[in-house]
Amino acid sequence: MIKKSSLLVGNEMFKKSYFKKHEKELMDLVEHGQNPSALFIGCADSRVIPNLITQTEPGELFVLRNVGNFVAPYNPDEDYHSTAAGIEYAVTALEVSEIIICGHTHCGAIASLYSEIDEKPFIHTKKWLTLGSKAKALSILALGKTAPKEELLRLTEKLSVVSQIENLLTYPYVKQRLDEGNLHIHGWIYDMESGAIEYYDPDEYAFKSLSEVKNDQ
Repeated sequence: MIKKSSLLVGNEMFKKSYFKKHEKELMDLVEHGQNPSALFIGCADSRVIPNLITQTEPGELFVLRNVGNFVAPYNPDEDYHSTAAGIEYAVTALEVSEIIICGHTHCGAIASLYSEIDEKPFIHTKKWLTLGSKAKALSILALGKTAPKEELLRLTEKLSVVSQIENLLTYPYVKQRLDEGNLHIHGWIYDMESGAIEYYDPDEYAFKSLSEVKNDQ
């Protein structure tokens, strides 16, 4: 007899509890399709769950997750680019009004920027991590090479979010909707030790507590 995995057992519990309780709302999403208000670009880290940390329901977030919550610059000649395809669909088809790039503390991708990676088993990873090189360089410039490792990592995590926003703005349809005023972009850092979120204030070039944000942020 084949033993059920914990994931399949979990699905049975989901069907009997959450799905049954919210069946009307879920069937409404099936019938009328999704209409999320925000695109959430987050890290693939299993400890960072977008709907959990924002307490959002199915259909409210269009979620893209990858190693390091990175955004490659716009490049229509790229053969395969899942993150770009997701951004394109969210902005042009779903017409989301918000884009959130959410980094987090103790990010393995950011830590890897400061380590030597064997290219043979991690050929795709090594190339992908170059998207964080600017944040690393700026952090070392700001704090110095001899700064405590944890300080460098925390700053790199934040500066990487800002760098990915810059890359996001190379997408012409993103920039157009932003200039038209019907799209807003946010940079967040999720603190895994407190559950709190900080947001990037471009006017002050600083991250602030999300609890201080105004309703229109």
